[in-house]
Amino acid sequence: MKKALVTGASRGIGRAIALSLAKDGFKVYINYVSDSTKAQQVKDIIELSGGECELVQCDLTSVSCAEDIAKAVDCIDVLVLNASIQYRNSWDKITMEEFDTQINCNWRSSLLLIQKFMPKMVENGWGRVITIGSVQERKPHPDMLVYSSTKAALTLMAQSLSLQVADSGVTVNSVAPGVINTDRNATALSDAEYAKQVMAKIPMNRCGAPEDCAGIVSFLCTDAASYITGQNIFVDGGMGIK
Repeated sequence: MKKALVTGASRGIGRAIALSLAKDGFKVYINYVSDSTKAQQVKDIIELSGGECELVQCDLTSVSCAEDIAKAVDCIDVLVLNASIQYRNSWDKITMEEFDTQINCNWRSSLLLIQKFMPKMVENGWGRVITIGSVQERKPHPDMLVYSSTKAALTLMAQSLSLQVADSGVTVNSVAPGVINTDRNATALSDAEYAKQVMAKIPMNRCGAPEDCAGIVSFLCTDAASYITGQNIFVDGGMGIK
């Protein structure tokens, strides 16, 4: 049985990815930081469906995050780097605490986890690393300067890495969601006028579902996707090209 680690998998897109990979037959390690109740709910769903799952609590803003996770996770075949933190603030009010928190969770932790877990994938001759970016790489929100920058940096890191391991059997790709119907976006989209402005930017005129992102991640983790690497696939209803 192949194993997959999904960061930030207790809710939203990460949750959908974890459930999809479990359905595909992977043993799934669910990383979460604080909400053990939601994480346990995902675990219960997987196990009730006959799958295997373990919970891994870890704060990805910590410099020791990869070492901490490795205490609970031996080796994996798939690494999905989904966890992220975003703060809404104008450029002139960004604090160094906000900057460090987003950089460390969204980008540094991804590098540390790659360094920890990808060598075994290379040794085994098979592996998948998938970063979860954002449509903000192309259409940055004016009040999310640091967040959008970390997502762009994460994708560029994935593309650089894909070239370095291209002949090893390990593929490295990115998935860039658009406006997805998750609890993170619920408050903002509850404002009817704001929601109308957002929909006007999306050619499909609707939000995506977490499962829309999970589907492409699942595909990238199959042998059918073995010739796809270094790509950034937008799941955004056309928002990125409008």
